[in-house]
Order: sequence, then C-alpha cells, then structure tokens
Amino acid sequence: MTLDPPPGPAGLVGALDLPAKVSLLTGAGMFTLAAEESIGLAALRLSDGPTGVRGLRFSGGRTAALLPNATLLASSWSEEVAAEAGGLLAEEARARSVHVVLGPTVNLHRSVLGGRLFEAYSEDPYLTGRLAAAYVRGLQEQGVGACLKHLVANESETDRHTVDSVVDEATLREVYLLPFEIAVADADPWTVMAAYNRVNGVACTEHDALLNGVVKGEWGWAGLVVSDWWATRTTAPSANGGLDLVMPGPVGPWGDALVAAVTAGEVAEDVVDDHLRRLLRLARRVGALGPPREGSREDPPAPDSAVRRGQLTRLAAQGMTVLRNERGTLPLSRGATVALVGRHAAETVDMGGGSAQVTPPYQVSVAEGLTALLGPAVTVVDGVEVRSRPVPARFGSVLHPGTGGPGVQATLLRADGAVVEERHAAAASTVVGVDDDLPEPAELVRLRARVPQGGRLQLGALGVGRWELRVAGREVARFELRLTGSDVGEAVLRPPARTVDADVADGDLVAATVDLRGAPGPGRDGRTTGAGLFGLVARPATRDPAEVLREAAGAARAADVAVVVVGLTEEQETESADKTTIALPGGQDDLVRAVAAAARRTVVVVNAATPVLMPWRDEVDAVLWAGLPGQEGGHAVAAALLGDIEPAGRLVTTFPAADGAAPAWSVTPVEGRLVYGEGPFLGHRGHHAGRAPAPAFWFGAGLGYATWDYADARVVPGPDVPGVAVTVTNTGDRPSREVVQVYLHPADPRQPVRLAGWSAVTAGPGESVPVEVATDARMWRRWDADAGGWARLPVSGRLLVARGLGDVRATLALDDGG
Repeated sequence: MTLDPPPGPAGLVGALDLPAKVSLLTGAGMFTLAAEESIGLAALRLSDGPTGVRGLRFSGGRTAALLPNATLLASSWSEEVAAEAGGLLAEEARARSVHVVLGPTVNLHRSVLGGRLFEAYSEDPYLTGRLAAAYVRGLQEQGVGACLKHLVANESETDRHTVDSVVDEATLREVYLLPFEIAVADADPWTVMAAYNRVNGVACTEHDALLNGVVKGEWGWAGLVVSDWWATRTTAPSANGGLDLVMPGPVGPWGDALVAAVTAGEVAEDVVDDHLRRLLRLARRVGALGPPREGSREDPPAPDSAVRRGQLTRLAAQGMTVLRNERGTLPLSRGATVALVGRHAAETVDMGGGSAQVTPPYQVSVAEGLTALLGPAVTVVDGVEVRSRPVPARFGSVLHPGTGGPGVQATLLRADGAVVEERHAAAASTVVGVDDDLPEPAELVRLRARVPQGGRLQLGALGVGRWELRVAGREVARFELRLTGSDVGEAVLRPPARTVDADVADGDLVAATVDLRGAPGPGRDGRTTGAGLFGLVARPATRDPAEVLREAAGAARAADVAVVVVGLTEEQETESADKTTIALPGGQDDLVRAVAAAARRTVVVVNAATPVLMPWRDEVDAVLWAGLPGQEGGHAVAAALLGDIEPAGRLVTTFPAADGAAPAWSVTPVEGRLVYGEGPFLGHRGHHAGRAPAPAFWFGAGLGYATWDYADARVVPGPDVPGVAVTVTNTGDRPSREVVQVYLHPADPRQPVRLAGWSAVTAGPGESVPVEVATDARMWRRWDADAGGWARLPVSGRLLVARGLGDVRATLALDDGG
C-alpha cells in the first residue's frame, strides 16, 4: 500500500509544541475535533451513520434519510447496492458538512442473540468484507471518510465495556479480522474504530499487537484509529498501543496526562507525532486541511424528495427475502381483498435502537404502503402487544401544541422556571446534557403535545428523574425513574420508563415535566447529573389478547388473503442490550396461528433484522423477511408483496430452528470472559459440519419470484485459485435475479466450509445464462499459529455450487491438479 505524502507543507507537525499536538488528539466535543489555525487545520465533524447521517447531535438535529438496515442491504448480495448506499450517505454528509461517517459496521453475526447485529452485514467474513469495501468506496469517492467498526471481536452487547473476548489466534485471523483486512486491502478506509471490549486480556484501544502489529504494520495501513466513545481507559498504554484519537472530548485520559507521560519518558514524542500525522492525513483527505474541498455542484436530493423515496424503496424491497411461497401465493394479485393484521403493520419498525437512530422526515408503515396501492381492498386490524417497554410516541401520533407539526414541544428550564432553551422534538424525545451547548445547565425538562385522536391511552414518560404527568391540566401521575445498572450510557440508550392508562379526549394537551436535579447521566465528563434522553409516551392502551385474536381471525376469514406482519422492536434490536431468545415477543405466534386457521391463504411478513423462530411456518403459505426497511418501509413491503419490485434477497444469517440450536449461542461473559469456543465454525459453517442441528433456513437461502435450473457446472482455472462455470436457466414465468454461490469445502475436517465467491445474474422466463464465479485466494488459506503466518490450503476437497448452503445444485471434486 502506498502511503500519502505528509499533508500540507513540510514541518506541520514540527510547527506545534507538545501540548498543541496532544490537544488535537482528543475530540473537542461529542462529534467534533479541534481546529488549529496556525497550521490551517479546520475543525473536523464526525457523525454516526450506518443507516443515516444523524449529524453532530444525538437527537433533535436535521432530518436525515433513513436507509434500510445493514442486514437488509447486505441481503441483496450486491456490491453495487453497498456502494450506492455509501454514495447516498456521502451526499447527505456533504450537505451537513460532515467529514467522517462512522460506518460500516463489520462485526459478524456470531450469536443471533447479539442486540446490535442489525448494524452489521452478516455472519460471513468474506461477504461482509466485500460489501464493506464497496460501501467504503461509495463514501470516500465523494471525499467523505469511512470508519470501519468495531475492531475487533465485538459481536455482543452484554458487559460490552468490560468483556474480554477470548479468541484463538487462527480464528481471530481467519474470521473476525478478515472483513477488516478485506476492506482495508480493497478500499483503504480512512479511519478504523477500536472497540470497547478486550481481546485475550488486552483492551482494544491499547492492543499493540492488533493496532500496531497487524493493522498498521502487516497491512501497511496509513489511516487513523479512533476510539469508540468513552472506550479509552489509559494514557500511556493506549498511546503506545496504536490508538490515534480519543473520543469524545474535550475531557479524556490524554490531554495533560499524555503530555506528562511524554515528559516522563513513558511515551516517545515520535509516537505522538505519528498519531498527529495520521490525523492530518485524514484532515487533508476530507478537505479540512489545506485548500477547502469543492462543495457539491448542486444540492443533493432532500430526504423526503421523490428521488430519495424511489431510491430507498428500491434498496429496501430488492433485499427482502422470500423464505416460503406455497401455491404461488406471492406476489399478491391486485384484485384480491387483503386483511392486514398485526401491530407491526400499523407501527412498522424501520430502524434499530441506539446510536444508529436518526430523525427521518417520516416513516411509512406497511398499512400506509399497502393501502396506497390497493385502496379499500385492504382492511387493517391491530395485533397483539409487541412491547414490554414503553417508547416515545410514534411520529405523527402527537402534535406540537404551537405549530401543530408532528412531535412535542421540549422546554429546558432552570429550577425557578426561567427558560434555558426551546426545542421542537419531532421524535417525541430529546437528549439533554450530552451533545448540546446550553448557556447554563437545565434543571427541568417539560414535554408538551396535543393528542389528535383520544380514547383510552397509555401515557407516560421515559428518562431519569422525578416526573409529573398531566392531561388537560389535571395531574394523572407522579413517579421517579432511576437507572437500573451501573452503566450511565443507559440514560441515553435504554432510559427507564413508566406509563399509566388514562382517558384522553381528542385534542387534549399532555404535559410531562421531569426534575433532573440529582439524576445521574452520561455528560461530557462521564459524571454530569441530569443528562440523558427524555421522551413522552402516548399510544393506545393494551387490549385483551383474546379479543384481538377473535377480531384478526374474523377479518382473515372475510378476505381473499391475510397478511400478518410480525417482528421485533428496538427492545431486542438495539445497542447496549442483547436478546435472551429469538422467539417473537408477546403473543405474535398465537396471532399467526389464529389467522392461518381462519384465512384462505396466509402471508407472514417478518419485520426484523435478525433471525426469529417461526413455529408456524408450515401452517402458512408464504413468508417474506423484510428486515428494518427504513423510512420507505411500508412502500417497500407493498412493492415486494405485489411484485412491483422482486424481493430477490438471500439470507445473510442462518436461522436456527430453536433457541440454543446454533454453533455459538451465549453472549453472557463468565467471570468477565466470553470464550469464542466454536472457533471458525460459526453460523452456517458449524451447521454444515454437524456441530449444531439443521437450521430452519440456511445462510444464502432465498426464493425470489422464479425457479431456476443449474446445468453444466465445472471447475475452471483461475489466475491463483480455481473458479466455477455454470449455466442457469430461469424456469419461472417472471424475470428474476439469481445469486450463484460457490463454497469451498476443504478436505481437512479441521477447516470449515466457507463462502469463496458469488455472482448475480438476471434472466427472463425461459432464458439461460452462462455464469462464471471467481473464488478469492484469501479464502484458500489458513493461519499457521506455529509459523506466525498464512499457509495455502491444498486444492483438494470440493466446490459447492448452491442457491444457499441448504440447496446445493452441484458438487465439484478438487485435486491438486485442479
């Protein structure tokens, strides 16, 4: 890899004294880096971004386009899709003067219990690395930096700040470092994020062997290593261990402490200089050092523009995956009457929880999307309760009392009632004391909104502090909410909540006021009181489940087809918490069975980013896995159900048949250690080797809307390793996209099967297409721990040509002459 020359005029680093150098190596704020006028360095701006460019505030910033989640994008098995997503985010970043987008997430789906898997592409390191490289190229071609995260073995959330991931060296190299290696080699991301956890006893933010030895040394990477937020624990060990930038700031473990460590000889000044050179290289690449980068020649499409609506609908729908389709139930006929059932139909979950959240201009439900295409042929019926924790009022369900627009009026106050700041919180929640710049601390927060449609409602609030809740001026509740654990990040990512049921008239004003004094939260110094996320809860009260099931069955019986939308919520798919089961929450399984027993035909749409159990799958006619589809989610699901856009996705995660029926399951550390005992046999690799029962659905599975024949498969020589040639024929009655997958099954039983290449083709009905699939030499090697290097696998064993690992269409023998 060729390193860039030093950014700007020679001697930039030498022009600064030690305190000035060090001051640039900790953030200036939550998402900003300090400027240094003396060398022409402007302030850099970073933003969370796997599914949208939120900007410099955790909440309350500008609206941003909300993309489909990473697993849904990855289900297209398309580098073009990944690059398009990166390019879209780059356009949004440039419009917001953001220099670095914190993504993509390239951790793997090791255990399906991982709460944050929705941000990551897949369980497979090769698929993940290829897609990540394309995403990086899409971002950086427009001068916006990408940030690979989270290095490394950061596949679960339980005790994430302290957990020690115990991984043998071969598995670490062959599996968990591989997507980082591929993305670095193929796309040269400008930053990489060091994770919270430890690896084999050493914190990732000070892991010299990984950061200096592998990433900067063996890979020859010239970029910047940034810490995850508040992840850095030490001064000299992290500075010497390869970390370049501590976030957030301005307070942190470096600063004066790092200056003192250099003065004491614990850290060489050359080490600080290298960190700064890398920072300045990044600044030059993104246009914050030297001549400013050119602005966009024209403004990008607005998040709610027709261009974005069409683009985001297509990106979501084409990644959706047909898992079952009996009797040609899908696509739906436009002449059919439809009973649309389920809480997820009306309250479709379009994004996961935590730092991946953005404020979109709107979110389209499946009910809205299907009704827009079929009109009165659709009857919408509510489903069973799907949540155990309250969430802020859904967009549009409450209105600002002054403007009448969606959201709440959030007023930040002093204890004497003087106003500190007024906000319009479209998401019905706001973050205080974390990333805002208030003239003085807020001691009270008042949330006010009108409820356009009254009735028996569940009202309440979330956020740490002492609350008072009023409706139309009358007090309905007082309560105090406290953190449930020692992690102050809970105040933002999973704040406590409480609700009461109350009768509310149309247009009533609901007001919730919280006293922040004495409430802990994650302020800028990690100790500030009164900081966190605060929100207003307002939604229909929970109904009797038996009544809901009777109503759903009645609607299904009266329609030509029933569509039941089930899924997970941000309680399960979120940063900061893992799942304990992959069963659907609430009584959703009962709802599906009640509908299936009554309906002529039943389609189930699964609104979840990660695997769920489907004990009813043989009782329904069709299953469409829809992921977390972003702001156009309802339009995308409707387009997929009707076949306007083919849902040609392929699974990126193996769906276990039962809880625990997977090669890796537990995400709970034992005495602080989480042992990756399955080694390289995670996911489909372990199932294929017989280390776990046969799954419900295999990695790579997906039916699309056509059937396919494979013929004339053969091994073909490649420049380094062999590939495969095969002819595929669309035997269906619609144009369709096929993903031809090639897996290497080594002869050595200690080596797992692995995806080695894939290629996608589109063909019309009856059309035959020749396909060649190259395999990647990086998948034909193993790590020799004794020799400390890579060893080539022999050309032996078999190549499997498949429509998913559970549908192998050809098995090709290999030998050393192949």
